[in-house]
Amino acid sequence: MHWSASPAALAPLSAASTGSTGPSSLDEATEKATNAAGWVEENWGTWLTSALQIVLIIVIAVVLRHVIRRTITKLIERMNRTASAAQGTALGGFLVNAERRRQRSEAIGSVLRSVASFVIMGTAALTALSVLKIDLAPLLASAGVAGVAIGFGARNLVTDFLSGVFMILEDQYGVGDEIDAGVATGTVVEVGLRVTKLRGPNGAIWYIRNGEVKRIGNLSQGWSTANVDVQIAADQDLDRARDLITAAGENMAKAEPWNEELWEPVEVLGLSEVHLDTVTISVSAKTMPGKAPGVERELRWRIKRALDTGGIHLAPRTAAEETPATAPDPAATMAAPSALASPTSPQSLATNPIPPPNLGK
Repeated sequence: MHWSASPAALAPLSAASTGSTGPSSLDEATEKATNAAGWVEENWGTWLTSALQIVLIIVIAVVLRHVIRRTITKLIERMNRTASAAQGTALGGFLVNAERRRQRSEAIGSVLRSVASFVIMGTAALTALSVLKIDLAPLLASAGVAGVAIGFGARNLVTDFLSGVFMILEDQYGVGDEIDAGVATGTVVEVGLRVTKLRGPNGAIWYIRNGEVKRIGNLSQGWSTANVDVQIAADQDLDRARDLITAAGENMAKAEPWNEELWEPVEVLGLSEVHLDTVTISVSAKTMPGKAPGVERELRWRIKRALDTGGIHLAPRTAAEETPATAPDPAATMAAPSALASPTSPQSLATNPIPPPNLGK
């Protein structure tokens, strides 16, 4: 038996299946849109508040950073102007080094500006993340581990930087100072947070990492001492020699520019060495920092002229210097006489060849 369905009978079934699928999908989409709109409506106020808070935090951080950096810059400029004004005075002309003060203040200002920017912007970033309800504990832990790793890997750089900061803050040396840094000696040309630049006595430029400097001898701070030793003949009048040297020192202290470089009167300390033919008189004077070599040269010049004028003779030359060198003895290069030089000597006869035996009969 064959069954067949008419189109009229199948129409309600297809309509029912189609109606059940369409309205269901539309209702789900409507429900989702309604829920999304409700969720946005419920949270848009929180989002707006958070956005306004973040914007306010950024604005406050930027303004505060600008104000602090500008304040630091103004303070540094004021320090430089004060140093420049003191440079024009009679006392400040040799007590204040404007270039040294300028570089030191610029370095300190750079450090303060960098620290201020890092602290303000870092605090603003963490505050903004907390407004967004982000857990900062893992972030801070990761940053701490990364900081330890970077610090361990770049420990030499960190050591150089920290040493440079404390050298500048403590004013251990500055531009124009004559220092002995252990690894090199010379005049400071530039002071940086990581490297100090020195010019050696032969003109070479030395770049010294601040972390490698273990001790520093500053020859340009406080005052220097000029020491001069004068050798005169042992038979000269020592009292008159002392008076002449003292007078030469007094005249030098009244002349320019030595009147500013000599901080105390020239002092005759007495005899430092006594020999058979000579005696040595020690002379000392306190000078401006770094001016001792020039004062010593000028003081020797004036003492020599004063002693010559006063009739005091300097130490004579030693016997080795006065005795001219003699010609070498020609016999010194001759070989010792040999017994083999005489043909009749037993040694020469012993060396003669033995004649062959006569085998003839």
